[in-house]
Parts: sequence; structure tokens; C-alpha cells
Amino acid sequence: MTALSALWLPILVSAVAVFVVSSIIHMTPLWHQTDYPRSPQEDRVMDALRPLGLPPGDYLMPRPANTAEMRSPAFQEKMKRGPRVLMTIMPPWSGSMASNLSQWFAYCIVVSGFAAFIAGSAIPPGSPPFTALCRFAGTTAFLGYVLALWQMSIWYRRSWMMTFKATFDGIVFAVLTCAVFTWMWPH
Repeated sequence: MTALSALWLPILVSAVAVFVVSSIIHMTPLWHQTDYPRSPQEDRVMDALRPLGLPPGDYLMPRPANTAEMRSPAFQEKMKRGPRVLMTIMPPWSGSMASNLSQWFAYCIVVSGFAAFIAGSAIPPGSPPFTALCRFAGTTAFLGYVLALWQMSIWYRRSWMMTFKATFDGIVFAVLTCAVFTWMWPH
């Protein structure tokens, strides 16, 4: 067993590596350029929503008030007539991504921390093979970066292509985590 306190540097460096690589992946026209297509008649849709003053949050339409209403013919007709909408309203943009990036970096540290905990619980100090670290740290990192995203496609109809692209990102992040942990594993 390797103490978690001995793994603080690989935790930090792997989080930085994932943060930097994810920034490059999302800021360059690689595979995420087409994730969110432009809505037809975008200006009309935004002009229609703006006066409603919807507070930031997630909305589902149509949404029944209770299970009895869900079974009602009127609600069933709404569902058939459409459109069915799952929508996230965000506050107006300030021009800064500092909060999002800070939260993402903190999340990267959390994922690397769990990867270190799992790997450290299974692997003693020394020179473990890359495969052993990938089995524990890489798998944990992959789970932390990817697995919950699949629920969005299953339940909320998020594009499967977006989920597959994010899964590929997660594989890249897991390999980075493996590489950093292999390089910096305490002897």
C-alpha cells in the first residue's frame, strides 16, 4: 500500500496535465467543433424566451404536475403534439470562464485524488508496471471523467456522438493519468 500523502505530486501533476490537454482539445477545431449545432431561427427563439424571465436552471417541457396528470388525455396530447424540450437556462455571460475553469481544475484534482487512493491501496511503493497503474489509476480516472455522461444520452437524449467524443476524451485523460502516475510513483 502506498500512502495517499506520498501521491500528492502525481495527483497535482496529472490534474494539471488533464486540464491543459482538455483545454487544447476544446479550444482547437478537433472533434468538439460540432457538438452543439446552431438552432434554426436562433434569434427568434432567444427573443421569445428572453421576456419570460426564466431563472437559470434545467427545465423539462411538457412536464406534468403529478402522475395523475401524466396519464390524462390532455397531457398525452401535449406529448404527441410536441415539441418535447429539455433545456438549460444559463445566466447572461460575463465574458469570463474563470469560475468554470476553476471548478474543472478542482474536479480534475478530485478525480486524480480518487485514482491515487485506489492505486495506492493496491500498489506498494516501488516501480510498478504501467499496466498495473493503468488497471487501478487509469480505470478510476476513466470512470471519473466518463461513466456518468452515458446517462445523459440514455435518459435525456443527449447526442450519442457527443457522448462518444467525451468518452474518447476520457480515454485520453485516463492515459495521461496513467503516464503521470507511472512517471512520478514514489520509490
